[in-house]
Amino acid sequence: MKLEYNKVEIIETIDKIVHRTMKQDMQWDWPAGVAYYGIAMAYETLRNDEYLYLLKDRVDELMDLGVPPLNVNACAMGHALLTLYEATGEEKYKKLIDKKLDYLTNHALRFGDNVLQHTVSDKDDFPEQCWADTLFMAALFMLRAGRMFNNEDLKKDALNQYFWHITFLQNEESGLWYHGYTHAAKNHLSGFHWGRANAWAAYTMSQVRPNLNEWYLYPEAIEVWGSLDEQLVGIKPYISENGLIRTIINDEESYEEISASAGIAAAMLAVKNPLYIKYVNKTLSSILATIDEFGKVKNVSGGTAVMKDRDGYMNITKKWIQGWGQGLTLAFLCHLLIEGGDA
Repeated sequence: MKLEYNKVEIIETIDKIVHRTMKQDMQWDWPAGVAYYGIAMAYETLRNDEYLYLLKDRVDELMDLGVPPLNVNACAMGHALLTLYEATGEEKYKKLIDKKLDYLTNHALRFGDNVLQHTVSDKDDFPEQCWADTLFMAALFMLRAGRMFNNEDLKKDALNQYFWHITFLQNEESGLWYHGYTHAAKNHLSGFHWGRANAWAAYTMSQVRPNLNEWYLYPEAIEVWGSLDEQLVGIKPYISENGLIRTIINDEESYEEISASAGIAAAMLAVKNPLYIKYVNKTLSSILATIDEFGKVKNVSGGTAVMKDRDGYMNITKKWIQGWGQGLTLAFLCHLLIEGGDA
């Protein structure tokens, strides 16, 4: 069995998604952070300088307007800054990277064993709560920065975030992840296995080994790999006939959701396990069918807090274009080219 795709079609699709994404007026926050991560990855995969210029122009414009107060979610913009700094060497990007890292290291709210509390503003948004989202917005950014700047303290802090998020959020019996956890009450709030939360976990965990030299010397990295293996095994029975993940993974009545599907399929590609190829091929076919002629990725659920009940998750709209849908789909298509040997 092998990956089944048309290289020209995938490259053309990436191009459409990039240009449609850049038409959105996203501000300095996590939707842009995830979207621009995908565009940065498209640049790094295809070495299309146009993508770098588009990204640079937009980020420069946002920086000129002024960076708002920092929070965990907004640190997702750090991913694009890492790519821009590596590609251009411009110190303004390094200064802002350092500002974000200083915030995460010294000022962001934490609880327990230095676990980052999830925040979406400069307020105490969710006291003593950790969400799977934080792994993409902050932990992976810290790990990538630690590798780029050879900073062991950053790497260890990032790995500590993975260790405790695994401890608090993964259901060890099923392998699936909960959306959130409250340390104050010691429970998983409403306790649903939300699709995109599992994508944040799976995709970022799949990127730990590539971002660590001699990863096997880090006990936390071994923990991550074990967690990811259990999670992907646990997800397989819930993949739909279309190769997609539902917004509540283990609820057959919930709708198929593309950002979760793209993130989990990208993780399956990144772990390089040939047993996942048959799932990835199905996912690819369905995702390509959801992208319109202008590059909008459809059927992506809107921004979702840890909802109070099943209806809260089920009734989130999937009508509009979302930065995280664009970005995770770009990441998936780029990993497809990388693992297929076409990048």
